[in-house]
Order: sequence, then C-alpha cells, then structure tokens
Amino acid sequence: MHIEAGVVDGAKMILSYGTGVAVIGTTAKVAWDNIKENGVVSLILKSIIATAIVFSCFEVLPHYPIGVSEVHLILGTTIFLVFGLAPAAIGLTMGLLIQGLFFAPFDLPQYGINVTTLLASMFALNYAAKKVIPAGVAYKDITYTQLLKLSVVWEGAIVSWVAFWALYGQGFGAENIHNIATFGAAYMSVIIIEPLVDVAVLTAVKAYTKTKECSYLFDKKLCRA
Repeated sequence: MHIEAGVVDGAKMILSYGTGVAVIGTTAKVAWDNIKENGVVSLILKSIIATAIVFSCFEVLPHYPIGVSEVHLILGTTIFLVFGLAPAAIGLTMGLLIQGLFFAPFDLPQYGINVTTLLASMFALNYAAKKVIPAGVAYKDITYTQLLKLSVVWEGAIVSWVAFWALYGQGFGAENIHNIATFGAAYMSVIIIEPLVDVAVLTAVKAYTKTKECSYLFDKKLCRA
C-alpha cells in the first residue's frame, strides 16, 4: 500500500497533508475515548504491541512492488479485532512512521498519502464491523463468513485509496490504469490469507478464555459482547 515516489508530486501533495492531518486527528479522538473507557496504561500497552506487529508486517514479512504501490500483508483485521480501533489506528500510524524514519526515508514524503490510506481504511473497517457483527456477539465468536466480509472491506478500502491517489496524481492514462489494476488484483489476493490468520488468532483466544478472563491487553469486545 506504499504509494510509489513520484506518483503524486508537486502542488498535488498538499491534499495529502490535509487528509493526513484529518485521519490523525480522528485517531487522537478515538484514542481519547479509549483512555476514558479503559485507561491510559491499557491503551499504551495495546498500541505498542499493535505498532510492533504493523512494523513487522512492513519490514519483516515479504512485500513486493507491483504497479503503483507495494503488496503487504498488514493484518489490519487481526489487530482491529484483538486490540480495538484506537490501538490499531495508533499502531498503523506509528509503525508506518518508524519504518519511514529508520528504514525507508524515501517513503517519508508520501507519509500523508500512506497514513491516509491506512487509517481511512481502518475507520471503514470499524464501520463495517458494526454492520456485520451483531451487537450480542463477541469478536472471538464471529464466523468465517463475517471475517471474510471484514477482510474484503479492509483490503478493498486500501486498494480504493491507492487507486484514488494514483488517478489523482497521474490521471486516467492507459498505463496508469493498467498499473492500478495490476496492483489491485495482486493486493486482493491477500484476502485468501488474512481470514485464516484471524481464525487462528481467534481460536487461540477462545481456548485461553475457557479458563481465564480476557486480559486488559485485549479489546473488551474480543472476549464479550
């Protein structure tokens, strides 16, 4: 989902600064709401773990440049279901920033673009979860079909945002359209993998919570409705 350098440049970068500020501001709002509900220590611990997972997905797991961007397995639905919206959003923000500062400085000029893609997609996932998962069902008890729907929303939102930035930056030329389509087809293949990871994680949570209460390191909705 890292947009390639030069796809958006010049004065057009101003839009990414505005959208970046907007999504980071929204993240600050949901973080404050989370602190009021769960306390600051819980949010910090969950955010640190989420950041480590996101950074590992960016730097450790295989990732391939395809078309206008790169294909990553980010595990967005996993960190959302396990840690909740605020820690997941903070993890995406900080994981992306740490990667840019220390390992990929050439991505820093596109930080506003990439953080918008990630956070806007996470907020779309949160909205979809409220629609897909009944209020009386804990996240650990959702079905594979519901997981698949969430993954489609997450991956689809990322592809849509990457396509928007590429069209905004380079227009509707045949080569650009081809590059967008190539990236989109490759990225949506991640849908095959991510629900399987979610199933494994949620199965482990079910086994753990048979004898113990869900830890404050996890989102409350993970263990109980």
